Amino acid sequence: MQLKLDIRRTLTARSRRVYCVDLHPTEPWMLVSLSNGKIHVWNHQNQQLIKTFEVCSSPVRAGKFIARKNWIISDSDEYNSTIFGTGYNITVFNYNTLERQHVVDAHMDYIRCLAVHPTLPIVLSGSDDMTIKMWNWDKNWACQRVFEGHSHCVIQIVFNPKDNNTFASASLDKTIKIWQLASSNFTFLTFLTNCVSIPNFTLEGHMRAINCLDYTHAGEKPYLISGADDRLVKIWDYQNRSCVQSLDGHTKNISAVAFHPELPIIITGSEDGTVKIWNANTYSLENTLNYGLGSATTICCLKGSNMVGIGFDDGCVMIRLGKEDPTFSMDEGGKIVWIKHSEMQMINLKQQLAIEDIKDGERLNLSVEGGTNSCLVFPNIGNTTLAHNSNGRYVAVCGEGEYIIYTAMALRNKAYGSALEFVWGIEPEDFAIRESATTVKVFQKLTKEKKSFKPELGADGIYGGTLLGVRSANHLTFYAWDTLELVRRIEIQPKGVFWGGNGEMVAITTEESFYVLKYNASVVAEASEEGRAEDGYEDAFEVVGEVAENVKTATWVGDCFIYSNSLNRLNYYVGGEIVTISHLDRPHYILGYIPRDNRIYLCDKELNVLSYSLHLSVLDFETSVMRKDIQNAQQLLPTIPQSYYTKIAHFLEKQGFVSQALSVSTDPDHKFDLALQLSKLDLAVELAREIGSDQKWQQLADCSILSGRLDLAEKCYEATQDFGALLVLSSSSGNLDKVSKLAEVAHRARKFNVAFTAYLLTQQNLKALNILVETNKLPDAAFFARTYLPSEVPRVTQLWKAEQQKTNAKVAQGIADPSEYTNLFPSFEESLRGQKYLEESEKIVPASHYSTRTSNSQRNVFEELSKACTSGSNLEETRENNANDDGERDEQRQSEPQSTELITDEDIELDLENMNLENIDYSNISEEDLLGD
Repeated sequence: MQLKLDIRRTLTARSRRVYCVDLHPTEPWMLVSLSNGKIHVWNHQNQQLIKTFEVCSSPVRAGKFIARKNWIISDSDEYNSTIFGTGYNITVFNYNTLERQHVVDAHMDYIRCLAVHPTLPIVLSGSDDMTIKMWNWDKNWACQRVFEGHSHCVIQIVFNPKDNNTFASASLDKTIKIWQLASSNFTFLTFLTNCVSIPNFTLEGHMRAINCLDYTHAGEKPYLISGADDRLVKIWDYQNRSCVQSLDGHTKNISAVAFHPELPIIITGSEDGTVKIWNANTYSLENTLNYGLGSATTICCLKGSNMVGIGFDDGCVMIRLGKEDPTFSMDEGGKIVWIKHSEMQMINLKQQLAIEDIKDGERLNLSVEGGTNSCLVFPNIGNTTLAHNSNGRYVAVCGEGEYIIYTAMALRNKAYGSALEFVWGIEPEDFAIRESATTVKVFQKLTKEKKSFKPELGADGIYGGTLLGVRSANHLTFYAWDTLELVRRIEIQPKGVFWGGNGEMVAITTEESFYVLKYNASVVAEASEEGRAEDGYEDAFEVVGEVAENVKTATWVGDCFIYSNSLNRLNYYVGGEIVTISHLDRPHYILGYIPRDNRIYLCDKELNVLSYSLHLSVLDFETSVMRKDIQNAQQLLPTIPQSYYTKIAHFLEKQGFVSQALSVSTDPDHKFDLALQLSKLDLAVELAREIGSDQKWQQLADCSILSGRLDLAEKCYEATQDFGALLVLSSSSGNLDKVSKLAEVAHRARKFNVAFTAYLLTQQNLKALNILVETNKLPDAAFFARTYLPSEVPRVTQLWKAEQQKTNAKVAQGIADPSEYTNLFPSFEESLRGQKYLEESEKIVPASHYSTRTSNSQRNVFEELSKACTSGSNLEETRENNANDDGERDEQRQSEPQSTELITDEDIELDLENMNLENIDYSNISEEDLLGD
């Protein structure tokens, strides 16, 4: 039967003649060496040229990645003749920095090929000088061995993937030679310098020059493939040293051959412009590709990947063959069955793992049990599936147009047949197959055909579970297994259908989202035939939720839907909430959940198994909460380990059970947040002390203010030394002692803005002035002193002048001191008397007197001083009388109607004409004063 191989082209790049391609093992990069002396590196995922290396002006025939060193090595056809040596070079580039790091004088003739050892620091080079040389980059690229035996150019070298100590070479002398490194222990080689080796043996059979060869990767077959100018591809058994098969199909010389490392296929390229794909088991031709880019020159495959790079005369192509998802299944007991290449392998987790030693996300060291079993169905080709039945006794494989049912214990063939798809039913020995695009068959007892039917809208796919699901172009139709009665038809384009173990919950996934539904079996059972509409029973399903995520693989545990998504996250969905178990570094596939281990198991593309802890009691608890079964949830809580309590608390909080979450949580930060939500401020204070975070105190202070607990807010601000907030609290409450104390504390803490404001509010003007001087804000200090403390003006101006003298002496001379230039400050003496008067008469009054006090902007200190001196009364009484008079004037001013007329220039001139200047006293004004002014 022909392989149903899906072939997709992911990159096409036109260029000069391509001599060699290579694929990076971890990055999506393809290296292309060209005839114009350049090396291109393409990203085959986004089809972008990301790096270019200028090697020389002659063709570059070979190029390879050395990923463990971040290198690219290449040859060149450019002859080098310098004082350092003559010949043809091997060049080493760092592909991160694009720097040329090393140049090796390698051969006396063109270098045709390079091969990098998979583990040792060795590179082999083959040349037209008929030799192969071994280079050690750890020894400064010393040539440690020369392999001689060919009588013509060496065209290709390949290491044996099953024995890295041997390699094969193809030559234009029509032979293949098998060689061996001196020893598997490479340290022995360090004592050898330029030693000469001869081949182990030679394979002969081609009639013309051999251009290419490759080793097989899969199975136990010791096979080697070669292509030659005789237009034949030969498969060799290198142990028996014989040709086992010849492939004839190309019309011109064979230029490239490859055994695919993951698929049972052989790929060959020819100068006739075609690339042919052959079945590696039957040697039949499966497909022929022609991309119109001239002769095929080189083919490269990558282990662990289905990507293939192909070079041509006019460019290169990257194709993907088949699917890369692994084929596996695991039963509830932990028995894993997977297909690797064409072999079925079994692993029993229960027998190989000690649960207490397993760490989350750590690769498990597992070994295959009981050998392997050959499988006629190959994975990665078409829609190959592998699945256990409900009780785990049987496992079924379906692919390449047929299905096979095996016993799970011994993998013995139990039943088989033709099918495009296979799914298990709810009964252990019931199953269904999709025979064609229009026919579905249901079987009982493994072999007995129960019924065959043709769905109305066709059958593009089928799904097993509680109901039999059939996918058509735009619909998903569910049928009852026993009667094949239509239950419900849903308009959707599903990618997968996952049923829960209880048969009630089902998840339907699409390319963009997934839907969680609840199946009402009782409604369907009680409904009559007359109650069924054209699309089935409308109440058969109840929509529980919809999530916009692309699900890759999934499983159910109770009412919890565990899945991996396209963003490489492992999540589970329960009751409308999504919980992330882990962020994965690459795509992983869910094997299943084992309740006894309380762990979810996954594998990657290479079938490496890892696991994550997910306690069953946690899932049961969350399921009970979602079902509003609080009593059962309370009974389950003691069975949950303490390490999961905070996780449970977060879940309860999202469901609206905040007080219960507070009683369960063990995380102080989370408990603090919950206490604030519940306005339990005293508990929040204890938690804030335990946590010791300023942020928590700030949050608590904000909540305290909203709750009217100003005393508690003050304690919170004191704990964080938030002097600004303390100033607001103390000043707004009119607490003089607290403001005064805050001024001193803030000053010691060098919070000068707060200290200055607090000193000013408490009328400690001298201390406020000293803060300005201390912080070197001398201009501000001078104006502050002129306003509030005239007696300090001389001191401050002298400091200001001295500071200014350091930078600009001329400006310093322009600063006037009132004690030296009294003519410039005519009211300065009066200001001094006003300051003394205020110091003796002013007293701090409560903020509650604000409404009866005259604002400072409306007061005239000189008038108050004059009245006090005229009456000779007590200054304090005078201050109070003036304040009362000011209050009366304010009341009178408020009661009088305010004029809204604008004062014009004519009004001012009229006032000046009516002004009486005869009674003005000029005795105190001298000519010097006038001249000075």
